[in-house]
Amino acid sequence: MTDLSAIGWRWTPADLDPAWQALMQAHPQARPARIVEQHRSGYRVAEAPGQAFPAESLPQWQRAGSYRKGDIAPEERPAVGDWVLVQGASPDGLRMVALLPRFSAIKRGAAGEHYRQQVIAANIDTAFVVCGLDGDFNPRRIERYLLLVSGHGVQPVVVLTKADLAVDVTAAQQALRGLQVPHVMLDARSPDAAVALAPWLQPGQSVVLVGSSGAGKSTLTNTLLGQARMKTGAVRARDARGRHTTTHRALLALPSGACIIDTPGMRELKPTGEEDVSESFADIESLAEQCRFRDCRHDREPGCAVRAAVASGALSEARLAHYRKLRQEVDAAARRRAEKVAARTGAVRSPGQGQHGRH
Repeated sequence: MTDLSAIGWRWTPADLDPAWQALMQAHPQARPARIVEQHRSGYRVAEAPGQAFPAESLPQWQRAGSYRKGDIAPEERPAVGDWVLVQGASPDGLRMVALLPRFSAIKRGAAGEHYRQQVIAANIDTAFVVCGLDGDFNPRRIERYLLLVSGHGVQPVVVLTKADLAVDVTAAQQALRGLQVPHVMLDARSPDAAVALAPWLQPGQSVVLVGSSGAGKSTLTNTLLGQARMKTGAVRARDARGRHTTTHRALLALPSGACIIDTPGMRELKPTGEEDVSESFADIESLAEQCRFRDCRHDREPGCAVRAAVASGALSEARLAHYRKLRQEVDAAARRRAEKVAARTGAVRSPGQGQHGRH
């Protein structure tokens, strides 16, 4: 298990999850490995740092997945960060025989009109939400990323890069004051970045980087690795946006003993309906408890503590508006998710309910 520990394995037989134990007993000839890359053509797994071998997957994992009865749901297919059981020999004879249950996962609603979940990374301890302090700095986008992380057993940390390009660092920090999550400001190119992020990069820990293209995720990954492994690119001068230099998710072992997953920039961040809005907006939820009326809509009601905070400058109008918007999106996604679950289990939908529900 020494090699496995360098890619995130930190369990002994005594503290192994019972579900994992059961699967290992059911496949006595198999051994654990971790999915380190996912491509359209298939998966690559590792049993030690520096490896990435192709592995044949089960037939049901080779299809896109659907919510039809009897099919495997898209989010139940393996993803980067998942632990699997493999048989055979590398480099060309590996095959996956079982997926070990996840202890955490970061997901989003896939792009398009139809409801579908997409797993960004699995079995993650910490998510670094990376945002540049240049012209692409956007507190609302950070809030959306934090919403996707919330409720999934993952610790979010906001990582602010490009401080040398910031117009007003103090204003940026002020814009993030209500997030109530750790935030770190650093130069993604500096070796000091590893020191600043050390509390979350301890041996056995798994971290995923999320953020828009050009935020500095790949640059930070190369700095933490101590070598240029990930391709980086310039950003457009007019809007500080970058191109997709990272084309697929990849798990890499760091010198610190932690693992890191770099991800392509995501322009569309749709909720799945499983998110906990109150966790991401704990400041607003706390204020709402002080409102005179329990069903206060924070509009024109007397004794509204939320509106009072806006009036005093303690809470920004933009954050309150985004809170309302995200709550509506999550509620709508939750209804669509319930429909898919009902269709998959054969439950009867409510009379008059359309294909996508009434939302």
